[in-house]
Amino acid sequence: MMHVEDEFTLAQALGLFEQMFANFEKLDLPENWVVRHSRTYNKDYYYNTVTKESRWDAPVLQGDPERIRASHLLIKSRESRRPSSWREERITRTKEEALQILTEFQRKIESGEETLSALATNFSDCSSAKRGGDLGYFERNQMQKPFEEAAFSLQVGELSKPVWTDSGVHLILRTA
Repeated sequence: MMHVEDEFTLAQALGLFEQMFANFEKLDLPENWVVRHSRTYNKDYYYNTVTKESRWDAPVLQGDPERIRASHLLIKSRESRRPSSWREERITRTKEEALQILTEFQRKIESGEETLSALATNFSDCSSAKRGGDLGYFERNQMQKPFEEAAFSLQVGELSKPVWTDSGVHLILRTA
């Protein structure tokens, strides 16, 4: 049986937890930015208490290295630096065959017939396939140079043309 004191203690604990969680979210925000909740859209947004600006995307801390998020689909060839994957122990296709496969995937994505995520899950030679090709957030100098240059040149939602690295040939979709 629950007593009034127990309910009060539970309510206090819940309030404390919510406060801690809200403060945790604020740690990565620039000064004067807070997280608020939109009742209309039932999702959180970011609000600047000084400028009164509101936005859906999180504001970036000035001076922080540029970070982006991307997904990709990798097709390896026998010339790749590690010609094996979770799908195939030994990859024997040529670079030309890898490009041909990737070009067909590019056509399907651009026509709306398929998504990069679905194709990456089933066909990517990268272990990120289990996440639909999602690589998460990364900064400059964390990826092979051709991949980095292509990914950072894309706009959010934009798909790259085929990009060659030592790993193979990629399609890259910038997601944030």
